Amino acid sequence: MDKVIRVVGLTKQFELHQLNKKITACYDINFSLEEGQFLGITGKSGSGKSTILRCIYRTYLTRTGQIWYKSGAYGLIDLAQASERQIIHLRQKEVGYVSQFLNVMPRITARELVELAVLEMGYDLNYAKKEAIQMLAHFELDKELWDMYPNTFSGGEKLRLNIARAMVKKTRLLLLDEPTASLDNESKKRVKEVLEKLKAQGTTMLGIFHDLEFMEGICDKQFNMQAGKLVA
Repeated sequence: MDKVIRVVGLTKQFELHQLNKKITACYDINFSLEEGQFLGITGKSGSGKSTILRCIYRTYLTRTGQIWYKSGAYGLIDLAQASERQIIHLRQKEVGYVSQFLNVMPRITARELVELAVLEMGYDLNYAKKEAIQMLAHFELDKELWDMYPNTFSGGEKLRLNIARAMVKKTRLLLLDEPTASLDNESKKRVKEVLEKLKAQGTTMLGIFHDLEFMEGICDKQFNMQAGKLVA
């Protein structure tokens, strides 16, 4: 099978100008994933796990190494060197990202937020409304919250909404940064159900987890991050 993503020699450093010092967050990262495969990464806080995801999503810029992604829009493309316009398009249509934090416009409701994610994929409003209802219900977000602003939500409610917004798009590649960090066991179970469904539909996924039990039975590959390097 063709590789959906292939990371080659990825290294990311941060410069602390006031201290005249460089810190290496991750070093010589290499891995590849085929369609529908799921890679799980574990490791201590500060070991560089999230840096890998942010380089792939291009939140962080890096000039060392390549991130080859087989896109529907552009064919094989190096995300490390892609233009800003290309990255914006891929984020809207092909590459999803789930973080522990929800950053949204203050005057948009939870329902509208999920509907907008579907509309970005090119679907019509009726389909977007139906998909939003199904996803919000699946993650058991109280119906009274659907038409409220998320800045009033608890941490767990925000995280469930964030997951719903990312997963409803059914993107080609999905990046997950501690998606179950503050969820109860029932919510974790519902997240896993959606991930298994997306995986079966061909979504390729890369996730960071502290919950080793959650990873069992869903991850095809597992790495541990130690001092900025991946260890099988």
